Amino acid sequence: MNKGKVDVLLGLQWGDEGKGKVVDVLTPKYDVVARFQGGPNAGHTLEFEGEKYVLRSIPSGIFQGGKVNIIGNGVVLAPDLFMLEAKDLEKSGHDLRSRLHISKKAHLIMPTHRVLDAAYEAQKGKSKVGTTGKGIGPTYTDKISRNGLRVGDIFENFEEKYAIHKARHEEMLRSLNFTDYDISEVEKTWMEGIEYMKQFKIVDSEFEVNQLLREGKSILCEGAQGTMLDIDFGSYPFVTSSNTICSGACSGLGIGPNKIGEVYGIMKAYCTRVGAGPFPTELFDETGKKIRDLGHEYGAVTGRERRCGWIDLVALRYAIDVNGVTQLIMMKSDVLDGFDTIKACVAYKQNGVQIDHFPYSIEEGIEPVYQELPGWKTDMTKFTSEDQFPKEFKDYIAFLEAELDTPIKIISIGPDREQTIVRQ
Repeated sequence: MNKGKVDVLLGLQWGDEGKGKVVDVLTPKYDVVARFQGGPNAGHTLEFEGEKYVLRSIPSGIFQGGKVNIIGNGVVLAPDLFMLEAKDLEKSGHDLRSRLHISKKAHLIMPTHRVLDAAYEAQKGKSKVGTTGKGIGPTYTDKISRNGLRVGDIFENFEEKYAIHKARHEEMLRSLNFTDYDISEVEKTWMEGIEYMKQFKIVDSEFEVNQLLREGKSILCEGAQGTMLDIDFGSYPFVTSSNTICSGACSGLGIGPNKIGEVYGIMKAYCTRVGAGPFPTELFDETGKKIRDLGHEYGAVTGRERRCGWIDLVALRYAIDVNGVTQLIMMKSDVLDGFDTIKACVAYKQNGVQIDHFPYSIEEGIEPVYQELPGWKTDMTKFTSEDQFPKEFKDYIAFLEAELDTPIKIISIGPDREQTIVRQ
């Protein structure tokens, strides 16, 4: 942690790495937690004191005392879903209104954005991306084409602005021959969400973040999804619509690159992916099914079954490079506790030629080259110190650190906040 700097925490794989739990574990060291991109397609799961929470748009630091939590300008926000999420948290006794700040420059996901999402996916046929259907892609499209509606618009002539944007979307839907939809009920809840949002502190977040830094406050920036879903550097076109990498924290919060301190890269001890898209180490056998069942690999928001495979070190080296990762955090090590042999992809064969870099496309002709390591065959879920780790697991950690040239500082051995080992 660096006073006067922001530390960035992000996923290095295809999302679902366990970012929510890690933010919750790290937050006690920070004054502020800020979310910098993505929308309610994120599902950050936290478990503690016998309760389980899934956060979609609200930063994962909301459970820690009186910390300030900021939804940054890079986030796209659905007022109706935000209202439901916030009210659920308030029911459980968490006071949000005094410490959750929302950027005026965050873009609003309209009900018609969700319809457009469905229309675009239907049009793609077999080449679907596997969107969550939350309207996130069309919202970012409007942002880039300078047609977006922002949080700061809700205070003046909002109904007029909304009607203009809605009419534009309806015209687009007619041009796509997608007219069989009814948003009347959703729209009512959405407008309720707009009124509900007005009860929160809506801020110029870029000024707030920089002022907090000048005051010497420590800030943790939280990303959603994962590096391999980045719009520029992910497995395009099977990606999300925002920059999930470290540079996204700069553009999604309004901070200069010289303000970045530590970059925490989160990875699982294996790989998962939700939805369509290439996945070189995917397992289609009983091993893949076993990892899915042991790891409870189902989407926190969508409930979709996650595809599972061995850890991919080629993709991880690439992710570490594009993010400037300074330390690694490994999640779900306990899921592999019962395996005789652990595999790690150390290179690819592309059309018969071995490569150790991440290529332009991994859609076809990619075959993983594995190195096998002995499993540790030990239940680690109740361990409280790295001294208790079996030799085989210590060897696995050392192997990964050598391959990735980056230290693994935190290891998760279960879903609870307490099941976290910080290495010396």
